[in-house]
Amino acid sequence: MIAVVAGVVRREGRVLLCQRPEGKRFGLLWEFPGGKVEAGESPEAALERELREELDVETRTGRVLDALRLDARDGGDLLLLFYESELVRGEPRTVECRALDWALPEDVAAYDLAPADRLFLRRRPELFGAR
Repeated sequence: MIAVVAGVVRREGRVLLCQRPEGKRFGLLWEFPGGKVEAGESPEAALERELREELDVETRTGRVLDALRLDARDGGDLLLLFYESELVRGEPRTVECRALDWALPEDVAAYDLAPADRLFLRRRPELFGAR
């Protein structure tokens, strides 16, 4: 099983979304930033490392918001963990993503989200202004 982490980063009432690079799996779709957990790494440490590498920021990982288990089409299972994530230092930059956007929570559904992020949004609409 492959473990993947994603952070829901909020600032001034908005949520950070990243657009995946063209040419990568789910290229040009939007997602909550994060990545794979490496061997021997805790999910929280992995998320902080991924956000540092992808966005050049320091973060603090909060509580788990949701956990999804999905079958990957190319073999294997995926465990996706979505966390609250707080910016501690720095301004997000597009180091490993095509674009960034600070979306109003109620507007997140209008983005062309990657499939797992869309599923998370459907499972936890209360986190994004829907009831």
